Amino acid sequence: MHATKDQQSSLTQIKKRAEFLKIQGKGRKWVSHGLILQTAPNEAGEKRIGFTVSKRVDKSAVRRNRIKRRLRAAAADVLPAAARDGHDYILVGRPQTLVRPYEALCDDLRWCLRKMGLEQGQNQ
Repeated sequence: MHATKDQQSSLTQIKKRAEFLKIQGKGRKWVSHGLILQTAPNEAGEKRIGFTVSKRVDKSAVRRNRIKRRLRAAAADVLPAAARDGHDYILVGRPQTLVRPYEALCDDLRWCLRKMGLEQGQNQ
C-alpha cells in the first residue's frame, strides 16, 4: 500500500521547535517497538506531521537520517488514509526503527493510532 501524491499532499510538515514542544507538552503519546507517536489536536483542522530522532538514539548522523527517512516513508503510506484530520502527529525514532522491517514499522504506526483511538473512522 503506497499513498498517492494527492494523499501525501494532505499532510503538512511541522518544522518549528515551539510547535514540537507544544505537542509534547499538551498531547498524548504511545510507544511501540519501532517508534513513538505523540499527538495533539490542532486548531487548523488539518493533518500535520513532524519527525525527530535524538542523538541518544544513535550518535551517527547518517543512521539518524536513515531513521528519519524510514519514518517519513511509513507516515506517507499510513497517515493520509488512517489518521484523523485536525491532529498533529510527531513520530519519534527509536533504535529499533533502523533495523525493523518496513511493514512492521507501518503496522506499529497503525497500532499506535488504533490504541490512541485516532484511526480514521473511529469515534472519539
